[in-house]
Amino acid sequence: MKISIIGSGMVGATFAYRLLVSGMASEIVLNDVNKERAEAEAEELNHCLATEQNTRVRAGSYQDTADSDFIVITAGMAQKVGQTRLDLASANATILRGILKEVCSLSPNAVLIIASNPLDVMTYIAVKESGFTSNKVIGSGTVLDSARFRYYLGQKLGANPKDIFAYVIGEHGDSQVQVFSGISIKGLSLQTYCKEFGINFTQQDEQDIVEKTSRAAYKIIKAKGSTYYGIASSLMRIVKAVWRDEKVLLPVCCLLQGEYALDDVCLAVPAVVGKDGIKKIVQLDLTEIEKSRLAASSKIVKDSNIL
Repeated sequence: MKISIIGSGMVGATFAYRLLVSGMASEIVLNDVNKERAEAEAEELNHCLATEQNTRVRAGSYQDTADSDFIVITAGMAQKVGQTRLDLASANATILRGILKEVCSLSPNAVLIIASNPLDVMTYIAVKESGFTSNKVIGSGTVLDSARFRYYLGQKLGANPKDIFAYVIGEHGDSQVQVFSGISIKGLSLQTYCKEFGINFTQQDEQDIVEKTSRAAYKIIKAKGSTYYGIASSLMRIVKAVWRDEKVLLPVCCLLQGEYALDDVCLAVPAVVGKDGIKKIVQLDLTEIEKSRLAASSKIVKDSNIL
């Protein structure tokens, strides 16, 4: 597998390290407007080769990304303290368009993965302007938000997050929707699990988990400047699902064309991910409140689109 990472900041570099350790890639190309940064990241990653997997790692130009199996775009202005992801739309749209013009024609068979913020707006631009079919353009969506959701649920319920199936859908941002109606823990519904294990799960607990999930990035950014471990793990999960044709259900950002009664907008919803990208969008059985919140999230994202 050849994978090109456009953007060698903390997210791109951390993802490259995860990829190197996994042994999945035969070649990793790092590209960044700051060529010295990309070269330094590649150099340090190559220092791991004596103790990790045999992978070719190099900094390169856009031309060096040719014939990639995956193009992962993490480039763009980072979210700062006090900013929402949507505040980055105009600047990062310009950056993304420049990248798409350079890389997409060089790797026409690649799967394009977007991780730049605001994620949903950037994914929509990529779908419309990359020249790729929509199934081959995947936004990282709410894979990370859902992982956070499962972690905070696990803390309250005394359960391993891996045993919890729960989704965050909608915007990768402030209007995200935590789907409590579909939670499953060890094969049990939330209500049945709490009854079985004597757990008192209150409305306040639900509100606290919503707050922790949706505000997690703000807390981390305030304390250490940026988030990168979680999103790197999420990108690894998506790449693995495609490369191994896992046909696994992941809440990725994709183009909706009537699903959930929404049209011409990119949002995170559960989708079957495997070879060649998104195979099928799955429509959850949402409550009326969840449907309303998802529609509101869609409007926020759609109003922010800057095509």
